[in-house]
Amino acid sequence: SMAVQTVMLAATYFGAEEINWPNEDAKSMGLIISILLIQLIAVAGALLTSKLSARIGNIKALIYINAVWAVICIGAWFVTEPAHFYVTAAFVGLVMGGIQSLSRSTYSKLLPETKDTASFFSFYDVTEKIGIVIGMLLYGAIDQALNSQRYSVVFLTVFFVVGIVLLLRVPKRKTTS
Repeated sequence: SMAVQTVMLAATYFGAEEINWPNEDAKSMGLIISILLIQLIAVAGALLTSKLSARIGNIKALIYINAVWAVICIGAWFVTEPAHFYVTAAFVGLVMGGIQSLSRSTYSKLLPETKDTASFFSFYDVTEKIGIVIGMLLYGAIDQALNSQRYSVVFLTVFFVVGIVLLLRVPKRKTTS
């Protein structure tokens, strides 16, 4: 979640600084278009993710989606032109909508039986906010140290890989007959 939220917040900064826009007007319009593109495609991504999770399960679907996120972060290193940025934005939208809804539903399935789910989701929300702060802090620190947001985006791959490792450690539930 930390890396996803960081990508969402930093995408426009990346687009403004790292993409070769022909002029300032094209940059402004291009960033607006990319944000709209991400939001619209996120709806389709959520629908596709729900079908994937129904077919293979939530944990496996989250693992695959994290892998796609990692590839997107690595691929962002090579994005320099507006057309490439739009394609990347489309892929971000595709996995963004799905990972957000699927991670929350998976979290709810992992909760113990209780009537007080609000406390658990409050904890989820707070940790997500802390993750955003940590993610943006690291993103900015790497950008400042290396003078390029490309390094920051590629570094986010680490968080997705750690997410995959942690998801692989989620114990399988035993069913009783």
